[in-house]
Amino acid sequence: MTPRVGRFPGRGGMIGRGTLWGMRALPDLTRPAPEVAPLLLGCLLVHGPVGLRLVEVEAYAGAADPASHSFRGPSARNAVMFGPPGRLYVYRIHQSVCANVVCGPEGVATAVLLRAGEVVAGADEARTRRQAHRTGPLPDRELARGPGNLCRALGLVFGDDGIVADLRPGPATEVVAGPRVNVARAADRPWRFWVPGSPAVSAYQRHPRASGW
Repeated sequence: MTPRVGRFPGRGGMIGRGTLWGMRALPDLTRPAPEVAPLLLGCLLVHGPVGLRLVEVEAYAGAADPASHSFRGPSARNAVMFGPPGRLYVYRIHQSVCANVVCGPEGVATAVLLRAGEVVAGADEARTRRQAHRTGPLPDRELARGPGNLCRALGLVFGDDGIVADLRPGPATEVVAGPRVNVARAADRPWRFWVPGSPAVSAYQRHPRASGW
């Protein structure tokens, strides 16, 4: 049974539920990122002893998307984005790394940024990793909230660029769509997808120079 989602709304909103007997089936990663992204929600991502349920993602559509790292073509930095699909594109930003699931046909660079998750296995290990970067108590909802924190909780580092993503089926879920976080170009495309009601979903912030479709 193939998961189905509704038509993407122009400005955000509910887009439906994909099910496989109550489970979120793994999507076909050879499809473009805007199609794959909502179907990753509810799926599990495992790295070492830590596993999490994905609750927030964003799609980046390569040459068709000026906000994508691959918009201007291949480079040493973005080479993993060009495939094969199913690998993690990991890049540095400030003092953190962010991870994307590569999708689309090999040679066509699209990817899904993993923005937030709910830790479902290895919570003690995830907490130890996260606590090393902050002081004070750390609520469960913040263990993997935000793309940098998600990578810290999983123990992903820049050297993991190109590894195969260990994705597994998870519980089916409703999905909401809206604009991507802190994107300056193509800022109004509803390519951020999240699980409504999850406390791990990050807050939306609009880039001060955001513009364009």
